[in-house]
Amino acid sequence: MLNPADPDFVADLAARLPEGTLRAPEPRDLEEPRGRWQGVAGAVARPRSTEEVVQIVRACAAARVGIVPLGGGTGLVGGQVMADGPAPLILSLERMVALRAAYPLENTLVVEAGMVVATAQAEAERIGRVFPLSLASDGSARVGGVLATNAGGVNVLRYGNARDLVLGIEAVLPDGAVLHGLKRLRKDNTGYDLRHLLIGAEGTLGIITAAALRLFPRPASTATALLAVSSPDAALQLLARAEARASGMISAFEVIHRQGPEFLAEHMPEVALPLQPIPDWMVLIELGLPAGFERAEALMAGLLDEAMTEGLVGDGVVAQSATQAAALWRIRESIPLANRKVGAVTSHDISLPLSELPGFIPRATAALRHMADVRINCFGHLGDGNLHFNVFPAVGRAAADYAALREEITARVHDMVHEMGGSVSAEHGIGRLKVGDLQRYGDPAKLAVMRAIKAALDPFGIMNPGAVLA
Repeated sequence: MLNPADPDFVADLAARLPEGTLRAPEPRDLEEPRGRWQGVAGAVARPRSTEEVVQIVRACAAARVGIVPLGGGTGLVGGQVMADGPAPLILSLERMVALRAAYPLENTLVVEAGMVVATAQAEAERIGRVFPLSLASDGSARVGGVLATNAGGVNVLRYGNARDLVLGIEAVLPDGAVLHGLKRLRKDNTGYDLRHLLIGAEGTLGIITAAALRLFPRPASTATALLAVSSPDAALQLLARAEARASGMISAFEVIHRQGPEFLAEHMPEVALPLQPIPDWMVLIELGLPAGFERAEALMAGLLDEAMTEGLVGDGVVAQSATQAAALWRIRESIPLANRKVGAVTSHDISLPLSELPGFIPRATAALRHMADVRINCFGHLGDGNLHFNVFPAVGRAAADYAALREEITARVHDMVHEMGGSVSAEHGIGRLKVGDLQRYGDPAKLAVMRAIKAALDPFGIMNPGAVLA
């Protein structure tokens, strides 16, 4: 049974920490981007060092007070807000933003968990390298948060998820012990890899305070194109052709249904689409080649010629400059913003085996339109099988009109995903939103192991109570 972070606890903790470390919660601390929950909290702790995190965690463990970790607050499944129960302590890493070390020859950057992802990208750029994790929330998401959720983004096809970009971590465990795991090693077979246990655990097993990040050389040349395809199956065939020509050099391969650009035309007309009329399906592809290879532009041109000859691509535009490439990426990156302006009935972050995608999309679309008059905006990272299959109200109606159908719509989509061997959480995590989904679709043996790990490391349940596991 947890206790609240009441005034007596907060006053006692404040006396142990430097002045200004604790403050009262503000609205921004208790909100999540989609407005699904309003959180509760007794106070917000903002440590400046790992040692201060240790003191905070030990105090919470002794008093049985829950801790909700807070990074940039950009998570979309409620992992950063606790809506009910004894008021927890929010532990924000916003002051732990230091660059601890840079090792260009090792392609490694050691940073504190509160560093914003865009800052980590800039630090890598400063030493002539690339930190390839790229999200719509680069400017506000923090390194600790993206590791805790094992975030994905647009470059997973080439570089992997967040866990694939980490050599080591430092973390504070639920009893206040420090896991000193910042070794910058590519090989270390010395027992269980606790780094990967904590990455993706969403703060339920400990607080990540620093990480050794993997960097990569900058591509010598890049090419970006927006191509019209007839169907998701044609997009998948195009991906196979691209991988045959440029295996390991495809930085991104995004699929976009026409509904996304139509929302942009309606709500963000300043974002121009160069393909007119708007095709039913499009692919945004980016190639990046190292020095010593043919230029990326030539490789893209050859791919486009082959794809058009085979009838996979009907039209397309290849960026002729960095400015044009940025304009093409702006289309993809603006779709979630336009979605928010429309207002979704339900949003689904799903993944499927690649060969199942062409069958899932029309099947799921037909099933939902049989249930209700809706618009579906399907887009996402086709290269790694991750779709954002989002449902919106019909023209002239509002999301609130579908409140009675919301759970049924989500269940229908998730049931189909599960039947086809997919996952109902591709890159956003479980948080609090999908705890029931994990229970419903998760493998019983896996869930039993997860509960055993949670009980062993966090016997009092103070770490992000209610997230991931009920």
